[in-house]
Amino acid sequence: MTKLPSLFLVLTLVSVFVCGFGKRIPILSFDEGYSQLFGDDNLVLHRDGKAVHLSLNERTGSGFVSQDLYLHGYFSASIKLPADYTAGVVVAFYMSNGDMFEKNHDEIDFEFLGNIRGKDWRIQTNIYGNGSTSVGREERYNLWFDPADDFHQYTILWTDSQIIFYIDNIPIREFKRTAAMGGDFPSKPMSLYATIWDGSDWATNGGKYRVNYKYAPYVAEFSDLILHGCAVDPIEFSSKKCDTTSQSLELSATITPSQRSKMDSFRRKHMTYSYCYDQTRYKVPPVECVINPREAERLKRFDPVTFGGRRHHGKRHHRSRASRSEADTI
Repeated sequence: MTKLPSLFLVLTLVSVFVCGFGKRIPILSFDEGYSQLFGDDNLVLHRDGKAVHLSLNERTGSGFVSQDLYLHGYFSASIKLPADYTAGVVVAFYMSNGDMFEKNHDEIDFEFLGNIRGKDWRIQTNIYGNGSTSVGREERYNLWFDPADDFHQYTILWTDSQIIFYIDNIPIREFKRTAAMGGDFPSKPMSLYATIWDGSDWATNGGKYRVNYKYAPYVAEFSDLILHGCAVDPIEFSSKKCDTTSQSLELSATITPSQRSKMDSFRRKHMTYSYCYDQTRYKVPPVECVINPREAERLKRFDPVTFGGRRHHGKRHHRSRASRSEADTI
């Protein structure tokens, strides 16, 4: 596999994309934007706080959280995942307000699911709004690179009308707000989180393969941390900057024809699960789903039980909490 000069690539991609905001978005040091969430000395700062290592061992996982709450924004990090045997390990980069809204929280997730030796990491995205956890909105994908070999940029763009997930500036999922969703679209201020933890009960083959601490510590590396959004008062949930920030985010959330072509190609080659096509969970797709016949047919061939409506025996879909070619060949 040809390796990309990833640090240069990531910085270049960040610079190119954020030009849509009309100004350069600064990369924050840890102390400028984040606080430790848990894990004691399993969180270690490097490069004068410009990089963070989160580790999981037998004692604990670890994590950090943004110091501010945000109502919409562009949130990004370059991440390098643990290598070797990683079954049961979950690395998450996500937004949530579950600490404030226990029964009606919002959430936007990137989750990285470890695997046994010789098998690739998988990536999962998920969205909850207003406590709508009964409707899992998961999608899962394989990647066209080994995310443990080097850093890659993962981005959440959240506006009032849509959510876009990006990998290395390639949109992989576009989730649009619809009137029929009601309050199920994330609409309350959220914090940004990054964590590593033991998800043995569900993360790898439904819990068949668990974390093996013989290979610990498992270390996830984060750098190029970007928080660009509407920071709000944690009491009043208001900010004078929100209108201007929201307008710039909406303008930047347009997917170009080139990006859409790459997104379509990514989903065609690498998507392995989408809740919209899961006939074992939903006899009728949730209201926000836009059914793509090509995606439906490909997933049906991939898993005729889940996506083709055939009877199954004992197979369950587990919901989370919460190398091939270069990127330009997607």
